[in-house]
Amino acid sequence: MFNLANQLTLARIFFVVPIVLLLYFPGRLTCFLAALLFGIASLTDFLDGHIARKSNMVTSFGKFLDPLADKLLICSILIMFVELSWIPAWVTIIIIVRELAVTGLRAMAADEGVVIAADKYGKIKTVMQIVAIIPLLLHYPLFGINLHLIGNFLLYIALALTVFSGLNYFYRFYGVWRESDRNV
Repeated sequence: MFNLANQLTLARIFFVVPIVLLLYFPGRLTCFLAALLFGIASLTDFLDGHIARKSNMVTSFGKFLDPLADKLLICSILIMFVELSWIPAWVTIIIIVRELAVTGLRAMAADEGVVIAADKYGKIKTVMQIVAIIPLLLHYPLFGINLHLIGNFLLYIALALTVFSGLNYFYRFYGVWRESDRNV
């Protein structure tokens, strides 16, 4: 249960606290440190799955914990951005609602013995959210570049991917549900 892959996933969860604390004191240094920690935490997201598959360490605990860690990290930071008035609340609400809806959908499917695995759109969505959050965390202009504006632009792209991938999960679930209904 506590293999290397799962330890990396747990580390990603533990990164949430210092990142959020740093954002409570926004400044160039604290935002840089928050972005650095977020970057490291994001790397664990790519490493844990790779290590688990390569080393045959895939566990049910890891399958549960990995998406939970992603949601805790991303949603906590987005909520802090709203607190700081760096992004509109409605963007965060849509992203969180999508995450909760897809999690609920997966739970319903699992209850029926159906596994709805992450697809390429969900993975692209996560990567885009990470790419958007880094300049938003850095927030302050750097070499005359408005990182906040860039981060917001990227966040709207991530939002569109978030909605699209959520709808895609529901479409896939509907197809599986209809198929299982025919077999009954």
